[in-house]
Amino acid sequence: MTAPYPLVFEPALMSKVWGGDRLAAFGKRIAPGATIGESWEVADLGSTSASGAGGGGVRSVIANGPLRGKTLHDAMELWGSQLLGDAKPSSDGGFPLLVKFLDARENLSVQVHPSPAYAAANPGANLKTECWFILDATPGAVIYKGVKPGVTREQFERAITSGEVMQVMESYAAVRGECHNLPSGTVHALGAGVLVAEVQTPSDTTFRVYDFGRTGRELHVKQAMECIDFSTAPRAIDMTRNPPLGGVLDTGFFRVWRVACANEDDVPVGHSLGCFTVMTLRGHGSLFSEEGEFAPIELAPGRTVLVPASVAQETCLRPGENDKLECLVAALSG
Repeated sequence: MTAPYPLVFEPALMSKVWGGDRLAAFGKRIAPGATIGESWEVADLGSTSASGAGGGGVRSVIANGPLRGKTLHDAMELWGSQLLGDAKPSSDGGFPLLVKFLDARENLSVQVHPSPAYAAANPGANLKTECWFILDATPGAVIYKGVKPGVTREQFERAITSGEVMQVMESYAAVRGECHNLPSGTVHALGAGVLVAEVQTPSDTTFRVYDFGRTGRELHVKQAMECIDFSTAPRAIDMTRNPPLGGVLDTGFFRVWRVACANEDDVPVGHSLGCFTVMTLRGHGSLFSEEGEFAPIELAPGRTVLVPASVAQETCLRPGENDKLECLVAALSG
């Protein structure tokens, strides 16, 4: 049997009405004039929503090593706990994280993902807790997250009818290096001009309540109103503090933090972890094993690597000569 090793995948690029071309700077092959909103870096969904990724399955295809051409799902079936460690597969047997880069040339729709109560009562509507790490933003760009204090369910529903949803939403400046937690049930929208790395639970269930005047896309107001949490949304975490390891976001499903290093200083990232992903945000370098358990993997902006649990303990990051390396690490909760 092929021994576990870190996996690199072919990105799955998703055209969106709100997308652009800035992911080309992250190594994605984008045709002139294309509107690519999402690059799915690590995905193992047997099906998606018709209003999201089109209804079909999306399973990441391995781009390196002996399993090249196989899928992430194939690797899970082959390696089992050697890949996942103590973490459990998703409810449909897939990999329990979905990792993406997003480019919002325009505002995304105001949307919400199923709450725990809604998901429990509606088979097929899966929880979707996600987080956004802000990579870049145009001057004045914002994200929308949660409702303003004191806004009731009835007031929010009236705002949908009158087209005044944005007046009752909270907005926050999009600041590079901050990470926003969006638990299931949090109404939100990525604002125009914002580029993010996203880590989430593996669900594509989205309910739209407002689409900024765009036509031809379905809204899901009834479902959304059953899901929206009207309490205060979590505050952002500044992950640029305390280098090389920034603040940690722990959602209960996964943990996310930023690693930054320079001057060829090695930074251990796998100690005490099981399976984890590394998203390269800035700079060049390599991911390697202190014990030589696998061949080093070159890192460049936009490259994402999935490290199996069985080889995680001795994994390190090393920046290139005279370069600075910045990565976002996401570890599965056991």
